[in-house]
This record gives sequence, structure tokens and C-alpha cells, in this order.
Amino acid sequence: MTDVFTPEQRSAVMRRVKSRDTAPELAVRRILRAAGIGYRLGGAGLPGRPDLVMKGRRTALFVHGCFWHGHDCARGSRKPKANAAYWSGKIDRNRARDASARDALEAAGWRVVTVWECEMKAPDFGDRLVAGLRV
Repeated sequence: MTDVFTPEQRSAVMRRVKSRDTAPELAVRRILRAAGIGYRLGGAGLPGRPDLVMKGRRTALFVHGCFWHGHDCARGSRKPKANAAYWSGKIDRNRARDASARDALEAAGWRVVTVWECEMKAPDFGDRLVAGLRV
């Protein structure tokens, strides 16, 4: 199957894929701020560079897109038809990297919370997230 975009158009599309300040990450940040839960961005110096870090709670929070991190939901299990070998390898490497970062953080005494993009669609997501972090 050929790509529907020219190489220049595909490059422009892929450049717009962000790794920071994504819509799901901003939504999680709004929920935490409204609940009065403080956090820092970026997690520099920690394995996997968590999206949000709550140092006093020793909690690292990752906000994962279902497709990019190979979640087992409908969106995450969808496999591209074009360049399938590349994408399956890339997603497998992302999953292995995520597991390695989680293991390293837990070994260092951090609690790791992963928020999946699909979970955020639930009407009670914010309440469940805040309750889970207050434990």
C-alpha cells in the first residue's frame, strides 16, 4: 500500500506530532492543578523522563498515547498497513523502553502511574486519578 501523502506532506504531518504539552497531558495537568496537587514537569534525571513528577509523594506520572505506546485498547492495537514492519518494531521498542523505565523507577522507590489516552474518556477519570494519587 502506498502512502496517500507525498514525502514532503508526510514529513510535515510527522513534524506536528508532539512529545510534550500534548492535549492529554494538558488535561491531566488541569485536573491535578484544580485538585491542588503540585507537580513538576519533565522529570529530568529520572529514568524515562516522566511527564509529571510529584517529588514529595515519590510519584512519577506518564501520560501515554495508546497508539504510540502499544496499549491493548482498540486504538492501541490498531496496526498500520503501510510500512508495517517499521511501525511494529518501533512500538515494540517503545513498550520495552517504557517497561525498563518503570522497573528502574520502582527499584529506586518511586511509585509509577501511567495514564492512558483512552482512560481519559471516562466521565469519572479526574476523580479516579486524584483519588489514586492521594493514596
